[in-house]
Amino acid sequence: MALEGLLERGQLHTLALFDKPDALDGPYFEETLYVTPSRLPQSKRDAVESAARQALAAIGLRHGPVHAELRVNDAGAWFLEAAPRSIGGLCAQALRFGRGDVSLEELILRHALGGVDEIPQREACASGVMMIPIPRPGILRGVGGREAARAIPGVEEIRITVPRGETVLPPPEGARYLGFIFARAATADEVEHSLRASHSALEIEIEAVEPSIAVAPEPQPHRGRERT
Repeated sequence: MALEGLLERGQLHTLALFDKPDALDGPYFEETLYVTPSRLPQSKRDAVESAARQALAAIGLRHGPVHAELRVNDAGAWFLEAAPRSIGGLCAQALRFGRGDVSLEELILRHALGGVDEIPQREACASGVMMIPIPRPGILRGVGGREAARAIPGVEEIRITVPRGETVLPPPEGARYLGFIFARAATADEVEHSLRASHSALEIEIEAVEPSIAVAPEPQPHRGRERT
């Protein structure tokens, strides 16, 4: 799970709870799907928010944006990490507020300037993002099938962020994704289906290279690998 929130003098306002439906088993893995609203039962969503509040208070975060990561199982919600920042990379595009015309960045800036009397709710529809994983090491020669992938119902945008000709590496050596797929639909199940179908339509061409040639690129500003 991921929790996106705003702290107002110690009070946590949850902006979104994201499910991460892929099994993120270690020791290394790339995050892939973020889907909101969460499909967990209300009792588990409450446990996530409660664990986040306790952890944020314990580490002294009191005001501004916060992004927290937790794992959930039958024994409860388990806090992993939190940072005084918004969600990484381009993933914030998956969130809109009010009537769908307020971005996460605008909301954070208005909050910092004292211009938010009441924190708006997230838009009514479900939304999500796939961080396109790197399937194998090598040199990226191209990403085909984008027209078909974009035509999947619910998909709004596909953005490839790695230029052709660059060396790509999966975790643990790699530190970035090939790009992002964004989708919106009536339900979280539909969003997840759209993201997976769109990803399946992409034709990722990576030329294999000798291991000695595969050198990790400079870290990018968005989120990269995760460790358990």
